[in-house]
Amino acid sequence: MEKKTLILTQVIMTFIMAVAMSGIMSLINLGPTALWLMVWPKTALIAWPFAFVLGGIAFPVAARIAGALTRDR
Repeated sequence: MEKKTLILTQVIMTFIMAVAMSGIMSLINLGPTALWLMVWPKTALIAWPFAFVLGGIAFPVAARIAGALTRDR
């Protein structure tokens, strides 16, 4: 995959995951309230940079593990 496409994919994917996971986890903690709706966007924006960095670290590791597990022996 071209480097530019790979980075853009990581930006989009980590944004989707940060928004979804922060929404789900804060909904579980706070319930479907007005407070939840106020907190969710802030937590998503805080989570996104962490997701981006951790995704950049985790993806190569996961790819190596998957390759090792699916390699013909």
